[in-house]
Amino acid sequence: MFRNVAELIELTNRDGISISEVMIQQEIEVTGRSREAVLTDMDEKLTIMEEAVRRGIEEDVKSVSGLTGGDGKKLEKYIENGNGLSGDTLLRAVSRAMATNEVNAAMGMICATPTAGSAGVVPGTLFSLKDKLNPTREAMQRYLLTSGAFGLVVANNASISGAAGGCQAEVGSAAGMAAAAAVELAGGTPKQSAEAMAMALKNMLGLVCDPVAGLVEVPCVKRNAAGASIAMVAADMALAGIESRIPCDEVIDAMYRIGESMSETLKETALGGLAATPTGKALESQIFDLSAERT
Repeated sequence: MFRNVAELIELTNRDGISISEVMIQQEIEVTGRSREAVLTDMDEKLTIMEEAVRRGIEEDVKSVSGLTGGDGKKLEKYIENGNGLSGDTLLRAVSRAMATNEVNAAMGMICATPTAGSAGVVPGTLFSLKDKLNPTREAMQRYLLTSGAFGLVVANNASISGAAGGCQAEVGSAAGMAAAAAVELAGGTPKQSAEAMAMALKNMLGLVCDPVAGLVEVPCVKRNAAGASIAMVAADMALAGIESRIPCDEVIDAMYRIGESMSETLKETALGGLAATPTGKALESQIFDLSAERT
């Protein structure tokens, strides 16, 4: 039904429907499922996300490597103590994004949005906004459908793979998806969703993928935190009527071209960036020395 963001917005204008409704209709057309089945599928994804967030902020989650765990929970306590500088809604998006990725690093169940390494941004933003906006369950399901519509465009026209396009393709895409979906959840227009996607993604262009020891932990968890915060700010800017000077589809194309020109050492190989720092290399040796001892 749509190949790019311009066509997606054109469909919403032509038929007077939301982005999530376009996505529902596309899912019905492509898969042959009923509307009820599409929404039920989204509800199952929501349940997985809810449980990951709950685990991350309530339980003592720790990865096998010991590199990550407990930071989402730590930030939640900081918020509860009233010490936050950034505002509770923004900080809760960050804490829940980190919590989700910490569960992923600890081999727990998450929902890739669009990848496992960027799985915290979309649910982190959603479950923070749930506290503020009190949406219905269907509105939350539609949030996922809207984020999926933008993720589909990126996957078909650029990349959502860190190995192909750097972390801009993973956390950058996730930030754009979350920003666009947040706008619809808050009652914004489809055009404002596109503006939010553009503003979030363009502020993460060039972000490299440099996992320490090749693990989806450092700096991945905290990059999800940054992605969630950028998503929230981009959504607010779009809702305020601010527009991106560069159209959304052109931002996506720019991301693709940047990824193509990026050094292989900065695309999930753990050969550059933070992975190649003295501390990064020391952590790698420590982790794999411990693994060798266990075997």
